[in-house]
Formats: sequence, C-alpha cells, structure tokens
Amino acid sequence: MGLEPLFQAWSYFRRRKFRECADVCSQLLERPPDEQELDSEYTVFQAAWSLKTRALTEMVYVDEIDMDQEGIAEMILDENAVAQVARPGTSLKLPGTSQGGGPSPAVRPVTQSGRPITGFVRPSTQGARPSTMEQAIRTPRTALTARPITSASGGYIRPGTASMLTNPDGPFINLSRLNLSKYAQKPKLAKALFEYIFHHENDIKNALDLAALATEHAQFKDWWWKVQIGKCYYRLGLYREAEKQFKSALKQQDMVDTFLYLAKVYLRLDQPVTALNLFKQGLERFPGEVTLICGIARIYEEMNNISSAAEYYKDVLKQDNTHVEAIACIGSNHFYSDQPEIALRFYRRLLQMGVYNCQLFNNLGLCCFYAQQYDMTLSSFERALFLAENEEETADVWYNLGHVAVGIGDLNLAYQCFKLTLVNNNDYAEAYNNLAVLEMRKGHTEQARALLQTASSLAPHIYEPHFNIAILSEKVGDLQRSYTAAQKSEEAFPGHVDTQQLLKQLKEHFAML
Repeated sequence: MGLEPLFQAWSYFRRRKFRECADVCSQLLERPPDEQELDSEYTVFQAAWSLKTRALTEMVYVDEIDMDQEGIAEMILDENAVAQVARPGTSLKLPGTSQGGGPSPAVRPVTQSGRPITGFVRPSTQGARPSTMEQAIRTPRTALTARPITSASGGYIRPGTASMLTNPDGPFINLSRLNLSKYAQKPKLAKALFEYIFHHENDIKNALDLAALATEHAQFKDWWWKVQIGKCYYRLGLYREAEKQFKSALKQQDMVDTFLYLAKVYLRLDQPVTALNLFKQGLERFPGEVTLICGIARIYEEMNNISSAAEYYKDVLKQDNTHVEAIACIGSNHFYSDQPEIALRFYRRLLQMGVYNCQLFNNLGLCCFYAQQYDMTLSSFERALFLAENEEETADVWYNLGHVAVGIGDLNLAYQCFKLTLVNNNDYAEAYNNLAVLEMRKGHTEQARALLQTASSLAPHIYEPHFNIAILSEKVGDLQRSYTAAQKSEEAFPGHVDTQQLLKQLKEHFAML
C-alpha cells in the first residue's frame, strides 16, 4: 500500500528531493477535476500547485544576502553620486582613505582598490572599482575566472533558462497570462508564487507588481511583503526606494535578514559607517547573532581596519567556533602579522573540521615554511597541487613554491617555479616581477625591464614592479623614466621608505642640472 500522493510529495520536499516532488505534484495536477477532493479552504489542486512552485524555486534558489557581485555595467553606468573626496574612514570606493592599523602593502598584498587581500574569498572581495573602462575589462571580477562579470545579473539565472532546466516541456506557469491581482488576494498562494517569479523566472518586474498588489491587500501591515519589494528595488538598482521599504519592514518586525538586506543597500551606496551603526543596532535586538557580527568584521576588513576586524572575527568564534570565514581570516591576519605558528593552529583547525581543498594546503605549506617546520612544507604543497581544481589555483601553488625556493637559496628552482606559474596563469603580475628580479641578478637587464613593464601594466596597484623599474632605470642612467616609475610606486604605496629616498636623490640630481 503506497502513500497518499500529496503526502509523498511533501515528504520528498522535506528530504530536499525536489525533482521527485515536482514530478508527483505534476501527476496530481494532471488528474481530472472530479478526482480532486475539495478542502474547506485549500483544494488538493491548490496544495499541489503551491508545493510544485516551491520545489521548482528551491532547485535554483540562491541566498540574496550573500549574492553581491558588482559587474562592469553596474560600476561604469552607476548614476549614484559618490563624494569624490570622502573623509578618511567613510568610504569603501577610494583606496587608502582608511588605514586602521593593518599591515602595510610591503607585508600584505593588496587588491586593485588598495584593500588588503582577505583570508576568505567571498563576493565583492576580489572586485575593485576600476578607474577606466580598459582596466575594468582587463581585471577578473571573481577568483575563479579571468573573464570579467559584465553585469550583476550574470550571477542570476537568465529569464526563461530556469524553466528549461527544471521543466523540459516548457514553463510551469505562463507569467504573461497570470492575473496577479487575483493571486494577491490569496496570501498562501501569493508568497509561493512570488518566490517562483523572483528566483526561478528572474522576472523582477512581475515579482514587484505582485508584491505591490499583495502588500496593498494586506493593508501595508505585512512586513514580509515590504522586504520582498525592497529586494526587487535593490535588484533594479533603486537603492533609496529599497532603503525605505526595509526600514518600514523593520518598524513592524525586527528580523536579522532585514538588517542584512538594509546593510547591503548602504554598502552599495558607499556608506560603510551607516552600515556599521545598523549592524550594531541589530546586535542590541539580537545579541550574539553571528551574521551581524561577521558583517561588522567584513566592513572593517574592507576599510583596512584589520585590528578591529580581527576582534570581531574572534567574537564570531565565541558564538560559533566552527565558522570557517572567521577562522580563515584570523589565520590570515596572524600570518601577515609575522605569527605563522599561530596561523598554523587556525588552519589545522579548518583541516580538523573537514575543509579539504587546495587553498588550505597552500596556506598550511606557507605557514610550515615560515614557522621552520620544513618536514611538512613540501608535502602540503604536493597535496595542494593534487587538489587544485583549475589553472589559477595551480599557479598560486607554484608561485608560493618559488618563494620557498628563494628562501632556501635555490634560485634555479625558484626560476622554474615562477615560469610554471606563468604557464598556468600568464596574467600573474607578481611572478613576472619576481622573474625580473632573478633576471637582474643574472645581468639580463633588457629581459628584466620587459618583464617588469608587463607586471606593472597587469597590476598597476602593486608597488614592487614600479619601484624595480625605477631602480633599474636609475642604474642605466635613464633618470626621467626612473622618476616617473618612482612616482607611480609612491602613489601605490605612499609609506615606502626606499621609494621616498630614491625620489629625493632624483630631485637633488635634477636640481643640479
């Protein structure tokens, strides 16, 4: 004797077997009308329709809170006015406005926007606001691909694509023929339908229309619909309207998600201080909430205030001692603060938790080398190479092996490692720079100059190639080129003492002419 079909479909849904759930619901919906028992309020037909809608949505669902990649279209065509000369510590867009006790670029590598590289890859940490269209197109926007994201909508499923993925026979619901006002008066069906339109069909305009009608039917007293309208406005780029909706929802009902959505709006409007204050308000209402504490830590990290970020990540671990992002970021901070032994403890903790990937073994190898535990160094890098999923990850491992080789004095091995880095990823500016230094040691000046010029054009935000060009040009007597390169080096890293001394020497020389 089998289960009642609707109960079986619900059981599949609970066990996250969404394809089987949708198939059972389809069979129920294909029954003739007389076989569908009538319920007081909710017919079996309506129940099956609602459940199938939810199952199809879950198959392509992406959490909106973490989905925050800014594409070239959003950056270049952004019409929101941002203060060009922001006060120190109040902007994420302008590099160097907020130095808060973090390691200098001489110790910790920086991204194109001048922020230190974080210990955990997440949307928006790899990105930077490019100054020119050429730079925007050249720079990869994610950690996994060299192709820039052309628009934020690239991160979402294109309209219609999800229908073909989940329903080979065509779309389950024909949106153009829906009477939205009728569904808006049935709250139980309307919420499932909204999620379907928003996540599965990615039709923001229809989703917004439905949400507006439903909130009107609820006499503007349902906070859930206000949050959904805010999400639609955010996706459409109407940030101020989204802010109003989220604030209105918070007045009616305090929810952690609403705080996170509103903070996303403020960060997109380049108001990190407002976002910080909002998170702190949220913590007053939800003490110890991990996502809010983590949000504060991320903002401090993006504002270069590494010491405050580390404190908040430690608070995260007090509440949730298996939080991967917090452990990775604290480990990274200890490593760049010249404490590789402590960083090693954090990375070992990740290994014990079951994190098993190329990046972790790469970091373990570096920590072992700098902590002088040489027996584990090469075996960690071998494991990292074995686990590498793409050429970019392989390139990172060979680059770090090159540093190990330099550390032990084997310059021939270092040369081969940096060459292998470029074989796997020929946009690796740091490898070009280090190869140039090795070529200079061999006395190959022209090859070194060519490699340095490649490095400086690929990554204008790092100071080493500019400084090395300046030194090389000064040695061969090309003082004008040396001065230009030294100025670029100073722009990338204003606190670099060697650059300042070189500029001082060159200015004295020019004054004598």
